[in-house]
Amino acid sequence: MKTDIIIKRFIVLMLLIGMTSSYAQISKAEITATGLTCSMCSNAINKQLKAMPEVEKVMIDLNSNTFVVNFKKNSLITPQDLKHNIEKTGFFVGSMILTMNAENVKPKDNSSFKNETGTYVFVNPVTKPEGDKLRLKILNSGFVTKKEYKKTAKMLLKYSVSGKEEGIYYVKTI
Repeated sequence: MKTDIIIKRFIVLMLLIGMTSSYAQISKAEITATGLTCSMCSNAINKQLKAMPEVEKVMIDLNSNTFVVNFKKNSLITPQDLKHNIEKTGFFVGSMILTMNAENVKPKDNSSFKNETGTYVFVNPVTKPEGDKLRLKILNSGFVTKKEYKKTAKMLLKYSVSGKEEGIYYVKTI
C-alpha cells in the first residue's frame, strides 16, 4: 500500500518536472549581425551557429545579414550563448528576436517571467501573444546596436529585477 503511494507521488513529480522543463523554451531566434562585409563573413557565423549542439537549422538572409536559427526540442540555449557564439567570429549582434513557447506568460509592463534560460522583463509590451507563441526583442546592451541601446538606456533604468544582472533580459513584444 505504501509502495503504491510512493510510486504515484514519484510519477506525479516526474510529470511536473517534465512540464516545467518545456515552459518558455526558445524555439527560434532571428539574429541580425553587424560588421559583415561579404558572404565569407556570413559563412563564418553560419558555421559557428550550426556547430552548437542545440541548433537544428540555420537560414541566412544575405540582404539583411539576418540568421534565423531553429532549435532542437527541449534545448536550453540562452540569448547569452547565441551572442557569445556570434562574437567568437569577430562580429556583433545588431538585433535578436526570440520566439518562445510560453502559454502561461501574460506580458505586462515591468512584469517578468523566469525559466532555465534567464529572467525576461517586459518593457512596454504592445502586442498580445498569438496562442502559445511569444516573440521578444531583447533590448540589453550587446543585443541591439549601440545607437538603439543609447536611445533606450535611460528608459530601462525604471525596470528592476531582484538578483544579479547576468541572465536578466529586458524585452519588448513584437
